[in-house]
Amino acid sequence: MTSAAEGSAVHVVVVGSGIAGLTVALHAVDRGCRATLVTKDVLEHANTRFAQGGIAGVMFDDDHVEDHIRDTLVAGAGLSDPEAVRVLAEEGPARIRELVDLGVAFDLDAEGGFVKGLEAAHSYPRILHSGGDATGTAIEKALVARLRASRVRVVEHAFLVDLVLDGGRVRGVELLVDDHAATAHSPAVAGRRETIAADAVVLATGGAGELYAHSTNPPVATGDGIAAALRAGADVRDLEFFQFHPTILAVGEAFLVSEAVRGEGATLVDEHGRRFAFDAHPDGELAPRDVVARAIAHQMDLQDGRPVFLDATHLHGTDAAARAAFLARRFPTIDRAVHDRGLDWARQPIPVTPAAHYLMGGVTTDLVGRTTLPGLYAVGEVARTGVHGANRLASNSLLEGAVFGARAGDAIAADTASGVWPVAVAHEREAPRLPAEPSPDAPAFTRPALQQLLWEDAGLVRDEAGLGHAASVLAAWRLQQRAPRTEHEYENENLLAVAEQLVAAARARRESVGAHYRRDAVAPDESSALHPEEAVAC
Repeated sequence: MTSAAEGSAVHVVVVGSGIAGLTVALHAVDRGCRATLVTKDVLEHANTRFAQGGIAGVMFDDDHVEDHIRDTLVAGAGLSDPEAVRVLAEEGPARIRELVDLGVAFDLDAEGGFVKGLEAAHSYPRILHSGGDATGTAIEKALVARLRASRVRVVEHAFLVDLVLDGGRVRGVELLVDDHAATAHSPAVAGRRETIAADAVVLATGGAGELYAHSTNPPVATGDGIAAALRAGADVRDLEFFQFHPTILAVGEAFLVSEAVRGEGATLVDEHGRRFAFDAHPDGELAPRDVVARAIAHQMDLQDGRPVFLDATHLHGTDAAARAAFLARRFPTIDRAVHDRGLDWARQPIPVTPAAHYLMGGVTTDLVGRTTLPGLYAVGEVARTGVHGANRLASNSLLEGAVFGARAGDAIAADTASGVWPVAVAHEREAPRLPAEPSPDAPAFTRPALQQLLWEDAGLVRDEAGLGHAASVLAAWRLQQRAPRTEHEYENENLLAVAEQLVAAARARRESVGAHYRRDAVAPDESSALHPEEAVAC
């Protein structure tokens, strides 16, 4: 066991290497802490590098913080925490300038100013990009380079088994360290156990996209941080709010086509070439993501499951060669993926479908990342800061990681110095959750079976029949589980635990709101009685 007492500095263990985790570690070290960063893959392989659309922030003279706040609150469907949203919008510009100082080269126009990008539900083109559609990769590279040059210790190929508690306070992490990294062909390496003691632990483990059969997330997104927090007794909230990205290439391996493509003017059409998004919302293709994703799913149902099409063939006039050059310059990563699949999107619409993308809920935190357990912090997608509410505004996730990562890193130094260990306030629980009898007809548990179950019964459109069926199957699978030994088995255990909580929360929330859409939704006056805690800002 590695001791927290080595040296006199406060020891912080950060689990996760995306923008949030890297930012926490760098800020904590700058405040005099000693930091160890643990990641289940190599340092660079975090969800951040897959972010194409960009990072939102008020960086232009004719944009306003109040407008960014309003856009975020509207997208959150009334369930965002206004104070958290204000922190995000007000502190965002400073965090973006910090990224610039670290070497992130955001795209510039001919006059040397930032190129403006527009995405759905933003009232102003405030999205910054780097490399056209490679913003996440640029940010990850810059932060990793800074981290490798810092005093932060890095432990790669280390899986979070559990949090270590002592007297109700989190005092370290238990890891499964793979000295001979598992591969896609041999994922069942058992690894060795290692416990690292810490004065504070930060969960920055990302989301749980592996819950679903169709996902934009990398395979490492298995809900590990949320599951560990649940086992430790931390408050977890809003797991029913899972955002589905509207446009994933429907040919070959899943690949996200950024919202920024629609921001540039690309349209969604059915198999007969008719634009259908305006049937669902007056903003059409630029409506909030949950609306667009459901509109696509509905149209696919009308087409017996066949995909719809994203049409960029009208951009930049009638010259196909000029259009191809523009698409390659503006969206180089997407352009390569499209052509690798034998498609020519400058001349033909490309087939797209929705996929699970981002989890708005997670481990409950306050405005500096503290959870309800002393010594435990959470930042990034694993955290429920209150910023996103029921539906995340496009390109706010990278900003949230930067803003609240910095705040957590600063707070840890202050909290450890004081020795007081403040905690976040646990929210009131929802209405009593419905019991689930184990299904006698449940198939044997496999990860693909779990993913298909949630896709069908707890996906874009839900109802009590589907959710009740999912709960029964999950209850049966719980009885089948045995003690995990390998990383893959631990991941399956984590996915099952998060799935149980997600389905239970979705059953309890009987109204439709944001990304949680029920075809059997109760009326608003009925649903208000189910969630009395929502009478206050939450």
